Amino acid sequence: MVFGQIVIGPAGSGKTTYCNGMSQFLNLIGRKTAVINLDPANDNLPYECAVNIEDLIKLEDVMSQYDLGPNGGLVYCMDYLEKNIDWLQDKLRPLIKDHYLLFDFPGQVELFTLHSNAKNVILEMANKWDFRLTAVHLVDAHLCSDPGKYVSALLVSLSTMLHLELPHINVLSKIDLIESYGKLDFNLEFYTDVQDLSYLQEYLDRDPRSAKYRKLTKELCEVVEDYGLVSFTTLNIQDKESVMDLLKIIDKSNGYVFRGIEGNINEFNKLAAAPTKWDYDRYPFIFLVFLHIVICVSMLAYRC
Repeated sequence: MVFGQIVIGPAGSGKTTYCNGMSQFLNLIGRKTAVINLDPANDNLPYECAVNIEDLIKLEDVMSQYDLGPNGGLVYCMDYLEKNIDWLQDKLRPLIKDHYLLFDFPGQVELFTLHSNAKNVILEMANKWDFRLTAVHLVDAHLCSDPGKYVSALLVSLSTMLHLELPHINVLSKIDLIESYGKLDFNLEFYTDVQDLSYLQEYLDRDPRSAKYRKLTKELCEVVEDYGLVSFTTLNIQDKESVMDLLKIIDKSNGYVFRGIEGNINEFNKLAAAPTKWDYDRYPFIFLVFLHIVICVSMLAYRC
């Protein structure tokens, strides 16, 4: 069974940095990982790319040939990928036996809220290829410092969740930099738990541009609250504890934590009902972690 993550989010939210850091972390704990770049605008990859969409189509070529801008070019590239989904399947075939997959998607918000091309590619993998995927939606934590931008982030997150129809985790990325963006109006839990949004109204009214849309903003906040779907977890990609906490949530959402216990309904029920702070020591791959540590310590001792 193939497990993986669909990494999405607005441009600048840290998707490529996330894929690089998460792949390194997964390899460190003994989970063979392959990163698949499906962003044709991503020309500076910090990670080793197992599959690259540029081998199929290049954004610059599309923009030049059809006289399109970056946004129109990206839509065309996703349409082209959807029409040539067999290319992706052939590229993934050697990886699916023993790799965990990270899909680095474009940062164009419209692809995951309005257009169906990226969604169709993802659902093809999830429904027909039987991949167990979780959408990891990154949102830059600096948006919390501006009430209007935070409400916009909530709406984008909700729209993306409804559009993709996948297990979905919203992440406030770059949380280690949040203090540099200025003092928050509320404590961090207010923004991660998406508590009573009516408290934001006072701060929105301070901006004349927001005050004139007071009724509209109030109604939009009520839409988010009525659905009751949006919440955030936080991430500092440089902090292994933060990455591990997020990975535990992802593993439970896509079922990775349940692998290897087929037929043991009692064990399945225990994991399903347990909080996400489960003990990774219970699972077989911890031996690989231990083995890796032993090897590293031995190499250090040898060098000394």
